Amino acid sequence: MSFLKAFLNDESGATMIEYGLVAALVSVAAIVALQLLGSQLQIIFNTVSSYLAAAAS
Repeated sequence: MSFLKAFLNDESGATMIEYGLVAALVSVAAIVALQLLGSQLQIIFNTVSSYLAAAAS
């Protein structure tokens, strides 16, 4: 009976689940941010690339 009480009072697994949920939330936020900024970053990199190509020639 004491084993069952100890098992039910053990909250170490809950902490792992909370860390997993936080990691999932951060991942989703990063994906959304990259989706929103993706086209702008592509424009910036293309501009820098064209400037470097012009400077090299």
